[in-house]
Amino acid sequence: MKQTRVIRTVSEMIEWRNSLQNKSIGFVPTMGALHSGHTSLLDQSTSENDYTILSIFVNPTQFNNPDDLQKYPQTFDSDYKLACEHNVDVLFFPNFNEMYPDQYRFKMTENTFSKLLCGAHRPGHFDGVLSVVLKLFQITQAHKSYFGMKDYQQFKLIQDMSQAFFLKTQVIGLPTIREENGLAKSSRNMRLSPEARNKASLIYKTLTEIKDKTEAIHFLNQSGFQVEYLEDIDNRRYIAVFLEGIRLIDNVSIS
Repeated sequence: MKQTRVIRTVSEMIEWRNSLQNKSIGFVPTMGALHSGHTSLLDQSTSENDYTILSIFVNPTQFNNPDDLQKYPQTFDSDYKLACEHNVDVLFFPNFNEMYPDQYRFKMTENTFSKLLCGAHRPGHFDGVLSVVLKLFQITQAHKSYFGMKDYQQFKLIQDMSQAFFLKTQVIGLPTIREENGLAKSSRNMRLSPEARNKASLIYKTLTEIKDKTEAIHFLNQSGFQVEYLEDIDNRRYIAVFLEGIRLIDNVSIS
């Protein structure tokens, strides 16, 4: 088990990164509350790169609901333990002023796909996501970064941003890790009651078994979910629902 180094400032992170010569760098950006979905990304990175950086930063600019930000799980001690167990070299753990010395005067905006799905229901969300990821890519100068495809819209926007701005970081998507009942692994799941967590398995079941969108939405609403959207775009079905006030998302490939 590796003793992961914790770095809290941008200057120290850049200094450490610049000390590495001719080494490949993998990067996994997260907001903490790590689970097996995150650790699958870390394992992929450590298997493909000489060094792996994990970042934990609960990014306030991507939360359109302040209450959601306040309730986001903070689990640094267990996250650090997982980082060590999965051979992470550096855990980058900055605060807001380190990441936003400009107090968010400048931001990254995408004008089409980010306005659909989650973007249509969470104003400013993807501006915050893309802005912080661009900053993290600039700071780490990683060769490869790893994202779970549970949030496929986010993955595609980050991948497209990296290509559009000729960034050196390759954006790699890995399959969604699911619980035994099919529920996509998510840090938000820990806020669900045991009963709701079991009921949430109906999300994936509905996505994969009910082909008609109207029927699928009706079934979920009748089952106690509040469906925010269920949409088919480019051979992929996307969904967002609320259960016990917790927002859950998922997606599957469709032919």
